Amino acid sequence: MTIRVGLGFDVHPFTDDPARRLVLAGVTVDDARGLAGHSDADVVSHAVADALLGAAGLGDLGSFFPDTDPPWRGADSVSLLTRGVAEGAADGGATAHVDVAVGLEAPKLAPHRDAMQRRLSEVVGGPVSIKPKRAEGLGSLGRREGIACWAVALLERP
Repeated sequence: MTIRVGLGFDVHPFTDDPARRLVLAGVTVDDARGLAGHSDADVVSHAVADALLGAAGLGDLGSFFPDTDPPWRGADSVSLLTRGVAEGAADGGATAHVDVAVGLEAPKLAPHRDAMQRRLSEVVGGPVSIKPKRAEGLGSLGRREGIACWAVALLERP
């Protein structure tokens, strides 16, 4: 058995567009400002996809779905993640675990954590843990300018 590790990162600023909804890990968080981005700006799904693609040695999400490509405008990031999972599993790889840290001041993610973990675990085919982390008022995250996410993926190959 071969074990591969990948690291993913993504960050998006909040938008002032009142029609934009906040989507994290494929879960809509009501009563929260949305994030700006070419797709639905789901920073959690983006970071997880980058981690899985990195572990598989396949580059990053932008290589598969460039933000300059019109078909991906407004795309559902979980569908992009699903394709990334399929690419990573093409040679028999399987997700052993994904660990995620989400940096934000607000909204509170604890009420959504179980749904987020379930949704991503279904998509990646292995356990996903999500840990919301506050920036304690420091930097752009602490000033509530956006959300950042880090993910580490562990893949097993025969």
